[in-house]
Amino acid sequence: MLAKRFWISALTVSLCWNACVQAQTVGPKAEDLAKSREKAINFLRTSQAADGHWTSPDVPGICGLVVYSMVLNGVPASDPAVEKALKQMLKFTQPDGGIYSPKGQNGNYETSLCVMALHEANKDGKYNDNIKQADAYLRKLQWGVDGKVDASDVKYGGAGYGRSGDRPDLSNTYYFLEALEAAGAKKDDPAIQRAVVFLSRCQNLETEHNTLKFSTLVNDGGFIYTPAGGGNSAAGNTPNGGLRSYGSMTYAGLKSMVHAGLKPDDLRVKAAMEWITKFYTVEENPGMGQQGVLYYSQMFAKTLSTMDLDTVKDAQGKSHDWRKELGEQLMKTQQENGSWVNKTDRWFEGNPDLGTAFGLISLKYCEPKAAKAKE
Repeated sequence: MLAKRFWISALTVSLCWNACVQAQTVGPKAEDLAKSREKAINFLRTSQAADGHWTSPDVPGICGLVVYSMVLNGVPASDPAVEKALKQMLKFTQPDGGIYSPKGQNGNYETSLCVMALHEANKDGKYNDNIKQADAYLRKLQWGVDGKVDASDVKYGGAGYGRSGDRPDLSNTYYFLEALEAAGAKKDDPAIQRAVVFLSRCQNLETEHNTLKFSTLVNDGGFIYTPAGGGNSAAGNTPNGGLRSYGSMTYAGLKSMVHAGLKPDDLRVKAAMEWITKFYTVEENPGMGQQGVLYYSQMFAKTLSTMDLDTVKDAQGKSHDWRKELGEQLMKTQQENGSWVNKTDRWFEGNPDLGTAFGLISLKYCEPKAAKAKE
């Protein structure tokens, strides 16, 4: 009888231990994630051109994004495909320090992506000078840096594609900030703090930081593409003339604000989190459906990882293991050849090189981890 009680007790302990281990782990199955990642990387190896570029020899930005996604997911900088791509990418280094095609007008966008790639590959300091020069170039592109644009101007603190005098927008400002962070900028950097002024004006939230008409007409805590040039949202206008918030920009705005040092109790952060809770999903870009869903996925993953959240509650109070749900959604939508392609082709997401880079970036932040103990 004693032996039987001991066996039952041992079984109970074992079951409890297994349950605890499962409860403490978030994310998809590691072996499934590894297979998906390997398929994606193999696809990018096969789609790379002989000279090292992807998609077009005149678009270093895509090359930068693909390299960034590969190295972020464990491909070493010494890998032949990466080395060849970096060499090709750096051919576009301009006298002003930027890394972009002189045939285009995307100096900020392309340079920012290239800096992110160089940072990930810069394990031995090989690219220090390239990053430093590119950082100096990028800083000159921000509205307000030269003192000619007052802080009251709606464009102040933002960055655009890099065309001369172009309109700033949230997506390009996000990449600009990612590049500055990769180059070593801290939260109190003047460029970072100037950007907060622009970020706040991209949020549909009426505060002392944003008194634009757009914020009062919607006031839901989400973000739009830009308040400049009369304002624009890819999600369109509300019946009262406001600009609709949408998912990818809300996550981009929130991540940028957190990087700039805004705390969880800041009204802007709290409002953005409430919007995310209300429109939580891994299956579409809220407000846009399938348009831009791959860009949305990597913004979703980066932001929630940056905020160190293991779970997110939706509007009904249901708790979601976002790593697991996003990882499984990505694996379900991955093509047989390992790529991701958005059939709702907007913003170039029908391009498998770009789509696969976004998918890989997303997978990086879906990696299984031990969940934090509940307080």
